[in-house]
Amino acid sequence: MILPDVIAVEPEVMIVRQGDDNWVDVANWTLSALLFAEQEGITSKNVDEIKAKPTSPAVAKFLGAAPGMGKGLGLPDDWAYNVIKKVGNYSEIFDRDLGKDSPYKMDRDLTNLWNNGGVLFPLVID
Repeated sequence: MILPDVIAVEPEVMIVRQGDDNWVDVANWTLSALLFAEQEGITSKNVDEIKAKPTSPAVAKFLGAAPGMGKGLGLPDDWAYNVIKKVGNYSEIFDRDLGKDSPYKMDRDLTNLWNNGGVLFPLVID
């Protein structure tokens, strides 16, 4: 049973093996990429179109249409594009697994983006 009440509002973190700093970075940036894609309206269905004609320099960098996003993580520059293409943005994943398209039909509430009344926000991509 999923309880309808908010029990606590506190930061949640990913747990990874100690000393694997690169994996921590990749995990954190992947979560942020899911949120950034949602914030920018990038979905698994329109990611190809947006990569071909980015809406901003940050989006071009994010999707690998311009260089710079992957090198620091040891990944190809189009790593975020590949994530979004395969699994969708945060909203698509939530809707599929917990939300409107799942058996649970949960509302986003506090798990929404900051600009939709929630507490989630992506890291800045510049």
